[in-house]
Amino acid sequence: MNLIPIIYENSEIIIINKPQGVAVQGGPNIAHPLDKELPLQLGFPIYLVHRLDQETSGLMVVAKTPQAANKWTKLIGEKSVKKEYDALCIGVPEKTKGEFKSSINDHGIEKSALTFYEVKKSYPLDGYTLSYIHLIIATGRMHQIRIHLAKAGFPIAGDDKHGNFKANKALKKLCGIKRLQLVSSVLTIPVDGKNMTFEIENGFDEAVKEK
Repeated sequence: MNLIPIIYENSEIIIINKPQGVAVQGGPNIAHPLDKELPLQLGFPIYLVHRLDQETSGLMVVAKTPQAANKWTKLIGEKSVKKEYDALCIGVPEKTKGEFKSSINDHGIEKSALTFYEVKKSYPLDGYTLSYIHLIIATGRMHQIRIHLAKAGFPIAGDDKHGNFKANKALKKLCGIKRLQLVSSVLTIPVDGKNMTFEIENGFDEAVKEK
């Protein structure tokens, strides 16, 4: 397995750029989970404070000690850590800014969910128009962004669970998109009384190039 990129590190936490396809935790049929591979890379244990879906790439916080894990789990729960995402979606919302607000079944329980969005760019392709949408979640439900976008009629390209399967098949042939196009792209954390923001490229411009 390739090395997991380290974006930032201090005495309490490490911010990584989690590769697409890497599961955060181990389980059946998962060979190289993050919670096993990253300690081997670093030479010391890490402690999870939040998660990303296996097919979602991007910025993620892990803690270096149990004490730090307790602190940062609380900070994330209190929304002191701001997480922002980019998605490459099929179709373009009529309004460039807005919100998706609908309940989501989270582990068998219907819970309210709120996602704010802004359309940043559109990509006309042969038979399809894709849009780059920036998203901020106000709640943390399971698969929230994927479900909200699918319900609104703008499923994420490559989403094999909530997406448009016919369009996904066409996009695979058209420009080689094979996996979920969702990136944890911006992370703002409180450090020493001030906010620090980290940002990575989403790679969408490359992803939409027709073959």
